[in-house]
Amino acid sequence: MKKKFCCLLLAALSSSAFALELTPLPQQPRAALIASELLSRYHYKTTRLDDALSAQIFERYLKALDGEKHFFDQTDVDRLAPLRTRLDDAILNENLAPAFGIFNLYAQRVVERYTYARNLLKDGFDFSQQESLLVSREKAAWPASEAELNDLWRKRVKNDWLRLKLAGKDDKGIVETLDKRYDASIRRIGRLKSEDAFQIFMNAYTTAIEPHTNYLGPSATENFDISMRLSLVGIGAVLQEREEYTTIRELMAGSPAANSGQLKVGDRIVGVAQGEGTPIIDVTGWRLDDTVRLIRGEADSVVVLDILPADAGAAEKHKLVPLVRKKISLEEQAAKKSIIPVSEAGITRRIGVIALPSFYQDFTARQQGERDFKSATRDVERILNELKKEKVDSVLIDLRGNGGGSLVEAIELTGLFIDKGPVVQQRNASGQITVESDSKAGVAWDGPLGVLINRESASASEIFAAAIQDYGRGLIIGEPSYGKGTVQTMIDIDRITRHERPLYGELKMTVAQFFRIDGGTTQLKGVTPDIAFPLATDEDNRGESAFDNALPWTKISTASYVPLGDHKDKLSTLRARHAARIKQDKEFVALQEDIAEITRLRKENVISLNEAERRKLRDEQEALTTRREMRDAAGKANGRDKRPGFRDDGLQSEERPLHSELAEAAEHKNAPDPLLNEAAHILGDEVGLLKPGARLAAKTGARAQLAR
Repeated sequence: MKKKFCCLLLAALSSSAFALELTPLPQQPRAALIASELLSRYHYKTTRLDDALSAQIFERYLKALDGEKHFFDQTDVDRLAPLRTRLDDAILNENLAPAFGIFNLYAQRVVERYTYARNLLKDGFDFSQQESLLVSREKAAWPASEAELNDLWRKRVKNDWLRLKLAGKDDKGIVETLDKRYDASIRRIGRLKSEDAFQIFMNAYTTAIEPHTNYLGPSATENFDISMRLSLVGIGAVLQEREEYTTIRELMAGSPAANSGQLKVGDRIVGVAQGEGTPIIDVTGWRLDDTVRLIRGEADSVVVLDILPADAGAAEKHKLVPLVRKKISLEEQAAKKSIIPVSEAGITRRIGVIALPSFYQDFTARQQGERDFKSATRDVERILNELKKEKVDSVLIDLRGNGGGSLVEAIELTGLFIDKGPVVQQRNASGQITVESDSKAGVAWDGPLGVLINRESASASEIFAAAIQDYGRGLIIGEPSYGKGTVQTMIDIDRITRHERPLYGELKMTVAQFFRIDGGTTQLKGVTPDIAFPLATDEDNRGESAFDNALPWTKISTASYVPLGDHKDKLSTLRARHAARIKQDKEFVALQEDIAEITRLRKENVISLNEAERRKLRDEQEALTTRREMRDAAGKANGRDKRPGFRDDGLQSEERPLHSELAEAAEHKNAPDPLLNEAAHILGDEVGLLKPGARLAAKTGARAQLAR
C-alpha cells in the first residue's frame, strides 16, 4: 500500500507540460544506504535514521531547493507532506524515487515561474503605486496559493525592471535584458542532472544530523582534492560561463594556455577534442563543470580547443588550438606576503603580512613521500624567512575568510611560533580525549605577532588563533570567528566497497570535537579578539550559532602548557590608541558607515517599488558615494588608493561586458583595506610598547616549556 501511495503521489507531481523526469543513477541508492550505515554507527553525534530524522531531512531538502520560498506554495508543501516521514524508508529500501520526485517538482515550478515572469514583460508596470517587496523571504511563510505566488513574482519582476530603469535603460532594452535572463534560468534547469538532485538530497540528510557533515559526489570530491593540494592537471585557464559559451576569463602565467600565444581573455571555447585528429565535441550550451571535465586530463596528454575568438561573431571562422596538459599550481590560493610600513611620532615600523586563504596540504603527495608536497605551513615558513631578511618589526597572519582545512597544518603552523607543546585537544564520540601537539623543536619567528580574523575564519583558523591566544604568543585582532569546533574526516565510500574508479563519492563526517588547550571550545562562541573590529556580517545569521542543530558549547580540563607571554598589560593602551585612530581614519569611518547602512537595510528587509521613492534612495546613496570619492581624491594626493564606489546598474555579473567585470574586480582587489591597515597600526603600536629584548621573550618562554 505504501509503495502504491508513493507511486500515485509521484505521478501527480510529474503531471505538467514540463517534466524534468530525473531518476536515480544505479549506484546512488547503494551510496545512500552505505552512507546511512556509516553515519548511524560512526558519527560523533549518534542519530538513528528514523521518522523523526526523516522529517528534518524533508525540511532541509525543501530549504535547500527553495530557501527563499519563491517556487513552491503551501499547496505544493501540503501535497508533499506525506513524504515527510518516508525519506528514511527511501534510503533504507534503496528507493530514491520520492526524493527525486520532490526535485522534479521543484524543477517544474522553476520553469513555470520564469515562464510566468517572461509573460509579465509584455505589459510593463506602473511605478507610481505604493508597493513594496520583501527582500529576504527565508523566514516568511510559504505563499498560500498560486495567486499569492503570482503576485510575489509580479513584484520581483517589477523590482528587476525598476533597477534597470533607474540605471538608465529604456523599456526595450529592459525587456530584452530580463527576457534573456529569465530564459537563461529556464535553460539552466534543463541541464540539471541526477547527480545534482542526489547531492542536494544527501546533504539535506547529512546536515540534518549536524551542520558540517556533507556528502560529496565524485565531481565534488575531485574539486575538494584540488582545493586541498592547490594543483590540477589542465591548461591553466580560468573559465566562466557567459550566455551559451564557456569563456576564458584569465590565463594563468606560465601555463600551457598562456604560453601558446593563441588564446586571450574573452575567447570562447565551442568544442573540445581529446588529441589532434580526434572528433571535436561541441560544448556550446554545456554546463561549465562538464566542459571543464573534458579539458582536464592526464599530464602531458593533448587537448584540442575549438575557439571562437573574443571579437568574432558566432558565424565567423573558428581556430583549433592544441595544448599539452600540465600540472597547474593554483598560486592565487596559496599564502602570500606583503609589507605595510606604519609611521607614528616620526618612527616607521615595517609590518610583514601573510595572507593565508586556507590550511591546504597535498595529502597524497605527503603520503607518497614526495619531498616538495604542497603545504600551507611550508609556504608560511618560507615567507617568514623572507620577511626576516627584509627586517620586518612584526608579523600579521591574515586569516580573514579562511574557512579551515587540514588539522595537521593548523598544528604545524602553530609550531612555527611556539616550541614543542600542545596545540589543540580532541574528544571523540566515546569521550576519549587526546592532545595534539607540535613536536618540532624551534620556532620560525620569535618576534611580535598578530592574527587577523573575521566571522568567516573557521575550524583550522580557529585552532591556530586560539592556540596563539592561549599561549599569549600574539594579539588576536578583528571580528569574533565562526565558531566551528568540530573535526571532520573524509571517508571514501569507493574504498570501503573496493570499487576501483570513482563512483559512490565520499562522506565528510564529523568524528570529534576540538577544544582549546585552556579547556574551552570555539564551538558556537568562536575566538574572541583581543582588539575587536566592527562586525560586518549579521551575527545571528552567520556563523555556527545560526544553525539550529549545532553542537553545544562545553568545556574540558586544561592541557599541560606554559604561557609564553601576556598582553594584558598592553591591551588598554593599544585599545585606546586604536579607538582614537579610527575616528580620524576616513576609510575606516566609511567602512563603519557601510556596515551601519547594510545593517539597517537588512533589518528593514523591505524595498519600495515606487519609482520616486527609489530614485530618492538611489540619489542619497550616490551622494554618499560621491562624497567618498571626493575624500578618496584627496587621499590619492596623499598616496592612498581609491575606494571603489558602488552604483547599481541592475545587471547580474554575467550580463556585464567581461572587460567591465574584470576592471571592477581589479579595482576592488587594489582598493584600500582599512581593516588590514588598522591591524598593522596596532602591531606597530605594540612594537613601540615592547621593552628592549622583548623580541626574544617568546623564544625564552618556549625553552622553559621544553625544559618542563
